[in-house]
Amino acid sequence: MSGLNRSSSVPSKNGFPPQELLDDLCSRFVLNVPKEDLESFERILFLVEYAHWFYEDNSVEKNPSLKSFTLKEFTTLIFNNCDVLRPYVPHIDDIFKDFTSYKVKVPVTGAIILDESYERCLLVKGWKGTSWSFPRGKKNKDEEDHKCAIREVLEETGFDVSKLINKYEYIEKKFGQQRVRLYIIAGVRDDTAFAPLTKKEISEIAWQRLDELQPASDDVISRGMTGLKLYMVAPFLASLKDWILGHQPLVAPKSFL
Repeated sequence: MSGLNRSSSVPSKNGFPPQELLDDLCSRFVLNVPKEDLESFERILFLVEYAHWFYEDNSVEKNPSLKSFTLKEFTTLIFNNCDVLRPYVPHIDDIFKDFTSYKVKVPVTGAIILDESYERCLLVKGWKGTSWSFPRGKKNKDEEDHKCAIREVLEETGFDVSKLINKYEYIEKKFGQQRVRLYIIAGVRDDTAFAPLTKKEISEIAWQRLDELQPASDDVISRGMTGLKLYMVAPFLASLKDWILGHQPLVAPKSFL
């Protein structure tokens, strides 16, 4: 590798990050990684995505005058400012398109967290958008399914399920070419404090009654009875109901107002 071009350490203009910040991001997230992580554009783009999160969560938050970028815009910026990536700038549209196609194939794992009565589950809502889902996320390279679930639940809710998870208790669905596996974590106290550990990823965390999550219609992309958008929840509800029927809750079900 030829290293970075550090010839222009000028202050930012029009909100664009200064050269030293771009150099630091390239060095931290792209150059100083294991060699195998630079052997495919899919891996490189994941590294650029980590750099993008870091930039948005740290740099922009500390310096609001800095411009926010979409991942595509940020990828173009990094490729133009990192010597080892600059030769591929003319192909960046195709590289980014291949990456977005690849991402939808990466397996996802997470958890369905039930309260002690098995009447409510924990859902999270993303920072952007209005849809709710079970806490979950994409697997890292060579990461085991249940360890990914532990990591993602901790990041999104602040709750450590490592001592509660049973790697043989899960519900798995396929969405196109993507496999989604959710481990069932039953019997969590409803007064447990939840708070995301990552910035700008989760906007809300809430217990939701399962009987109110049933689709209001037969639509696959559905809203529950309370109007919540549940397209990533609804496909798991029938299997979850079957699981609950075969397991005794820790406390007797009770009615909620």
